[in-house]
Amino acid sequence: MRIRRLGEGLVNRIAAGEVVERPASVVKELAENAIDAGASAIDVVFHGGGRTLIRVSDDGVGMSADELDLAVERHATSKLADDDLVRIETLGFRGEALPSIGSVSRLRIVSRPREGGAAHEIRVEAGRKSRVKPAGHARGTEIEVRDLFHAVPARLKFLKSERGETAEAADVVRRLALAWPSVAFSFVGSSGQLFSWAAGDRLQRVRAAMGGEFMADAVAVDARRGPFALSGLVSPPAVSRAQASHQYAFVNGRPVRDRLIAGAVRGAYAGLMAAGRHPSLVLFLDCPPEEVDVNVHPAKTEVRFRDSGFVRGLIVGAIREALAASGPRAAAPMAASTLAAFRPPGSSAVWRSFEAQAPVGPSGPPAPGLAEAQAAFE
Repeated sequence: MRIRRLGEGLVNRIAAGEVVERPASVVKELAENAIDAGASAIDVVFHGGGRTLIRVSDDGVGMSADELDLAVERHATSKLADDDLVRIETLGFRGEALPSIGSVSRLRIVSRPREGGAAHEIRVEAGRKSRVKPAGHARGTEIEVRDLFHAVPARLKFLKSERGETAEAADVVRRLALAWPSVAFSFVGSSGQLFSWAAGDRLQRVRAAMGGEFMADAVAVDARRGPFALSGLVSPPAVSRAQASHQYAFVNGRPVRDRLIAGAVRGAYAGLMAAGRHPSLVLFLDCPPEEVDVNVHPAKTEVRFRDSGFVRGLIVGAIREALAASGPRAAAPMAASTLAAFRPPGSSAVWRSFEAQAPVGPSGPPAPGLAEAQAAFE
């Protein structure tokens, strides 16, 4: 068979297979776009397990008519000021989400710029886009995705039940909400509203997402090594779950399901928790963008660190040190001093204040236990 160039429609569907794995992937891409657009409120409607309707509305910067027409073209993005793929400081940057979604669904986007101007609408159906036309809409953007995978019906056979897909999508929004407490989030499924969280500080959002039972037992983690800062809350060894589904990790505000971090957590609890049991936790790792590669997975759910041994040692040592310091009160109600430790001094406690902190420079010898933990994995 001779080499030939694939048609644009087929290329878009192949790209969609990488980016749009399931309905929850659509929610992730659209919600991340809304965050990057500076939204202060994001509302998600998810019907029929995402097969029937996915709607994501935000009050972000919005788009002009020209930008709207360009937004559904492949590799068109507003998130790279230059061609530097090393310092990625936004959640999305590939410019493939909207055209990929439009190639396997009936996509409608209506947007109005925040700084003024009229609202406009564009539609894409199975990769064919309409002309931009005037529309009525408040400032911000609303994106509707209907009949997902109608252009590739074979994909529908591999989806979970409506309840399962809804749970997956709700978890995606929950992870983003944990990372961005300064943004209000709501999620409405076919059976009604699953949650609605007003903007607040990080501690309030963790309580809303994880529940009071987790907060009552949680142990604060706070460690800094060179340009890396790790903070969060973890459950004590006496409180465990049969699955690791209540483990949330974030790198520079990006929710990740990273094998290195998951392995470090297992290492931290090794010998402290029965086999087959898992802790609950929320961990925030901040580091300079050049220390981590977020471009290793099409869905951006995995990252690669420049010095993986250092990061693993930091996580293992910080968690073990926090658990050891909590002593017998690890399963007791969390003290006010522990809550205070979870908030950086002088912080307004919203996520953006944490993100805005300058990278931490060398600050003398590492805390006891951290150097030993790092050495164990190098």
